[in-house]
Amino acid sequence: MEFKFSEENLQKIASVQKNYPDKRSSIMPVLYIAQEQNGWISHEVMAEVAHLLEITESEVYGVVTFYTMYHKKQVGKFHLQVCTNVSCMLRGGYDIWNKIKDKYNLEDGGVTQDGKLSLEEVECMGSCGTAPMIAINEDYFENLTPEKVIEIIDSLK
Repeated sequence: MEFKFSEENLQKIASVQKNYPDKRSSIMPVLYIAQEQNGWISHEVMAEVAHLLEITESEVYGVVTFYTMYHKKQVGKFHLQVCTNVSCMLRGGYDIWNKIKDKYNLEDGGVTQDGKLSLEEVECMGSCGTAPMIAINEDYFENLTPEKVIEIIDSLK
């Protein structure tokens, strides 16, 4: 399936690129714009980003696979990232992880059949003082219990 940036996103990219000394330096925000449009970074998306930035697909692939913020496969409408690093682990991160897995029948990297939720176990997200925490898309939720997480997830529309 071919990927092309929307006109609106091409304008965003042109604006973003004004902040960088050359096209290649804008790779991270351009990938983020692509992910917002497509929902994930497919091979077609990488090819289009490479073409747009006049770099190789291998260079794009290297960035996509290095940073965990880029989704390398389709995710749900609401992507749940559960931190299980030390602070979160010690304060109940795995209790939250297991509650989500059991309630929604999800495994790491899984997506519910309706495409609403996806689950990912992640390393430190920088919220150690307010652990445990999860991110749902771009929103952080901190000082959680398994029950509070389920309330939050069930409230998603």
